[in-house]
Amino acid sequence: GGITAEEAQRSSYLNIVGMVGSIDNDFCGTDMTIGTDSALHRIMEVIDAITTTAQSHQRTFVLEVMGRHCGYLALITALACGADWVFIPEAPPEDDWEDHLCRRLTE
Repeated sequence: GGITAEEAQRSSYLNIVGMVGSIDNDFCGTDMTIGTDSALHRIMEVIDAITTTAQSHQRTFVLEVMGRHCGYLALITALACGADWVFIPEAPPEDDWEDHLCRRLTE
């Protein structure tokens, strides 16, 4: 309702396309949104840098990635880098996950 019929006719040659920039990759009908690829690339750069430090100090690192209530980035990152554990909002861990994790690390 903000554009008159005359204005629409004058600009009928314009083709406007909207592109979703969400990092959550939660837009129906797309393989991957623009922000998802950028975010995944940045996360993998950081993991590459942290992995060297973790290995040289024989430490376990816990990383939190972007994504708010969507675990897509966490899940894809875990697959890409071979993570031992991944927590995603869609499948919350059981209440005693900390104890289970500590037991597994000491085995």
